[in-house]
Amino acid sequence: MERILILIYRFLFNTSVMQILKILIFVLTFINSSTAQQAFSAKNISHEALKLTKKKVIYDGSYFSIPFPNGDVPDGIGVCTDVIIRTFRSFSFDLQKEIHEDMTNNFNSYPRKWGLTKPDPNIDHRRVPNLMTYFKRQGAELQISKKATNYLPGDIVAWDLGGGITHIGIVVDIPSINANQYQIVHNIGSGQIIEDCLFDFKIIGHYRFNRK
Repeated sequence: MERILILIYRFLFNTSVMQILKILIFVLTFINSSTAQQAFSAKNISHEALKLTKKKVIYDGSYFSIPFPNGDVPDGIGVCTDVIIRTFRSFSFDLQKEIHEDMTNNFNSYPRKWGLTKPDPNIDHRRVPNLMTYFKRQGAELQISKKATNYLPGDIVAWDLGGGITHIGIVVDIPSINANQYQIVHNIGSGQIIEDCLFDFKIIGHYRFNRK
């Protein structure tokens, strides 16, 4: 123990205050990053998504001018994308900010379906194709499969409902009645609900996002 104390003393004596501060900042950043990654786990994503089902929400896809960053549409309304946004925001991960910044720097990489000439932080993150593009660009895309066991709690799934309408939801840790697949938290028009609907529509996207 005495030898260790001597080594620590010599280190501190021969290290400038600035160097010590840099080391402390590095250690604290590593600890915070590890803690955030642990909080942003599949289990916790599932848990936070399930909590949304206890809140009454009316489906409303109207355009709203919202604050930036951390903006949200009025409480009590939302669409399918708001399920993802609100779940991630519970971990202080702001998809509005992240997608806006990525679109600003890579606008041509995102879909051009809405006649936009520049990013719009009021609505961009609330559009399924943009969420799909963002997750893919972050390396979160997984292979689409017809095997239910490939879809795990915390995963994001996107569907084609037909007629050019897309949809998105979160796989949660609640097995279906026959227990061969997990259920989904989503908002397809009846509010933020949990349903056994993984293969009810054509899957067009499967993502497992790990916060960086």
